[in-house]
Amino acid sequence: MSSMEKINRFRDERDWRKFHNEKDLAISISLEASELLELFQWKTSEEVKKNSIERIKEELADVLIYSYMMADNLDFDIDEIISEKLKKNNNKYPIELSKGNNKKYNEL
Repeated sequence: MSSMEKINRFRDERDWRKFHNEKDLAISISLEASELLELFQWKTSEEVKKNSIERIKEELADVLIYSYMMADNLDFDIDEIISEKLKKNNNKYPIELSKGNNKKYNEL
């Protein structure tokens, strides 16, 4: 069973589909990403990885679950949209200009 099938089964067993419109999923993605970010507030990455690895997994999973649900709602193929975005990023960040450089594409 795929991750998407597991997510949909969990949702459908609880009759939650009616709550998972694109607007609310976008909000949920942002909220869960903020919870992930909060784990790192005022700490080093090393501290958080050492002391909160399970929480990182949980918050990251929440972000991914809501992201998968939004993609499913919109009939997006996740592998396809990632591939398309990587192609665009490849054009925006050519290796010869961006390798080892953290500048944004419009600053290269």
